[in-house]
Amino acid sequence: MIALPALADDKLDPGGLTFRDFSTNDNGASYGGRGDPMIAGGPNQVSSKVVTVEGANGLARIQFSSIRVELALPLGWQATEDWERGVAYSSDKRYRVLVWRVDFAYEGVKDAEHYAATKAGSIQARRPAVQAQARKLGDGTFLVVYDNVKGPGDAEPRVVFDLVTQNRATPRRASC
Repeated sequence: MIALPALADDKLDPGGLTFRDFSTNDNGASYGGRGDPMIAGGPNQVSSKVVTVEGANGLARIQFSSIRVELALPLGWQATEDWERGVAYSSDKRYRVLVWRVDFAYEGVKDAEHYAATKAGSIQARRPAVQAQARKLGDGTFLVVYDNVKGPGDAEPRVVFDLVTQNRATPRRASC
């Protein structure tokens, strides 16, 4: 497996925030298989594998084996996966990361750009209050930002980011 970085440095300003701002210095203990039974995950949910811990940076590199993706996530978070996606979330559950693989032919789109535009449009059509915007970043990935999203169980509207990364080895697939 080759982990490629998503270089989202195209006019995206983190405001000085780093992984350390979202992490708890637990040296990766939160990823050790003590999943939260209150988080939905389906019948085949398992803890994800810790590849390495970078305590100085406040992050752990996590491997989601079922979807063949490796991510750097803040320490103190938890991560699980099932047969189709990887899920990570902060200890207070205010921040979540969901990762899944996309097959463009199955989705009926030709490439990452078409997928990003189609998904943004379909979400806005179903939920008119949601504002969606897609743009191509300098590294070829597509960032889709959904604002004013309020789903079942959400206490308040939130912002959702989709980063569509085309698979270089198999261009008809991507990870989101």
